[in-house]
Amino acid sequence: MYIAKVVGNVVATKKNDTLMGSKLMIVQPVNSALKKEGPEEVAADFVGAGIGEYVLVGSGSSVRVEEERRRATIDLAIIGIIDDVVV
Repeated sequence: MYIAKVVGNVVATKKNDTLMGSKLMIVQPVNSALKKEGPEEVAADFVGAGIGEYVLVGSGSSVRVEEERRRATIDLAIIGIIDDVVV
């Protein structure tokens, strides 16, 4: 799990059936300690995040634990919207 900023969205008229109904967002990982940003990635949005928001991103099989998502072709998902970070 890591922190990322939502920087855009993806519109795909043709996609795998397991992605139907999923909103796809472009996220950019953020490492606040080093003031560096990672490369953009596409993540399924499970929580309704918007462009400009900071989010929690999960990856791998852990984002497909719910029964309706077990067979989905999702490897990266937005699983939370961040309100505040205290270090």
